[in-house]
Amino acid sequence: MHEENKAAANGCGKIRSGAQNGAALLALMEKTGYSMVQQNGQRKFGGPPPGWKGPPPPRGCEVFVGKIPRDMYEDELVPVFERAGKIYELRLMMEFSGKFIGVCVSLDNCRLFIGAIPKDKKKEEILNEMKKVTEGVVDVIVYPNATDKTKNRGFAFVEYESHRAAAMARRRLIPGTFQPWGHTIQVDWADPEKVVDEETMQRVKVLYVRNLMISTTEDKIKAEFNKFKPGVVERVKKLRDYAFVHFFHREDAVAAMSVMNGKCIDGASIEVTLAKPVNKESSWKQHFNGQISPSSENLLGFPNKEDGTQKSLGKPASLSVHLNGQHSPGSPEVERSTYSFFPGIKLTPISMYSLKLNHFSSAVMHLDYFCHKNSWAPPEYCLYSTTSQDGKILLVYRVLISSIADDSQSCFMPEKLCTTVEDAKELAAQFTLLHL
Repeated sequence: MHEENKAAANGCGKIRSGAQNGAALLALMEKTGYSMVQQNGQRKFGGPPPGWKGPPPPRGCEVFVGKIPRDMYEDELVPVFERAGKIYELRLMMEFSGKFIGVCVSLDNCRLFIGAIPKDKKKEEILNEMKKVTEGVVDVIVYPNATDKTKNRGFAFVEYESHRAAAMARRRLIPGTFQPWGHTIQVDWADPEKVVDEETMQRVKVLYVRNLMISTTEDKIKAEFNKFKPGVVERVKKLRDYAFVHFFHREDAVAAMSVMNGKCIDGASIEVTLAKPVNKESSWKQHFNGQISPSSENLLGFPNKEDGTQKSLGKPASLSVHLNGQHSPGSPEVERSTYSFFPGIKLTPISMYSLKLNHFSSAVMHLDYFCHKNSWAPPEYCLYSTTSQDGKILLVYRVLISSIADDSQSCFMPEKLCTTVEDAKELAAQFTLLHL
């Protein structure tokens, strides 16, 4: 192996002048026939390659490579990546650092989260506003408020025709530069929808029903879903304005989904989809993209879908949630460990709100952060207690969320009691996050 290749393999790269870099890149283009264009903070190599026929590769064919040393360029990277197969396109960002690279499947996200939207705005108004300032808008997803169906929940998801269009829109919508309706909005990547393989989904016999009225009871939901075929519903579990309807047989669940989607129950037009199975490796994961994860059932101690047994709550599960979709491809959660503090280390005062969500490991901190980002008052916790049959003191918190913008208030209280104050507060924060 040549010395320069050894250096590249070790992440050390050769220090080259600008002229040397230019000459090396020009030689690469002449050798491969690929073009190279620099724009928007990235340099694009190929896309498509010479002689390419047909459409670009489908989603799932792209990988994200992080922590590339600053002194490595396409002439060194392309030969390494070509070992895995023909390159369609390589986009090199210009501000990476570090010595060891990480590789994962690129999410190719086409959806943005837009927060702090006035709650009186309708889908059409939001869609038109987004189309005015960004290109490639395909759709806007807006969810009605849980207590007032005439209002939205203060956020929306904007779907774009491509990842590139979404990325360009995200740059365009930087907070402070664009103020629709006189409001400063929040913009971030939406978490990608949970992907479940087709074989697993073929076994699902639980329906996820959303946009229900708060006042609608489980008995009413069960009766409505039993109308098209009596006795097919095993049980119903409702949480605030959504519910899970369990069927004895899958074919009845599929038929009910077709019949009931869009139907009105107590004056609310409901949305019905197949519930996505719980990922057993993560105890609680909320993709804040409108599709509440069925794993929230298990968090709160609801019956298990597979065996029907009641799961005990125990200690509240740890969080792995990215509420506003701040999730860069391949970025792991922050390592939870301690480091030695040496004399002379410079400390800089910062606000916790300047950090990213993955710096917080508890639901209590997530909720505080989420309220701050939405310009709401900090959550208020009210502690209540009762006594169990064996004399134990059981605790539960009620959480009050006040919106500074419209002076509205919402209360949240989980349906489970805890034996410690810490667990009760963590559970109340988790429950509140699930329902905001």
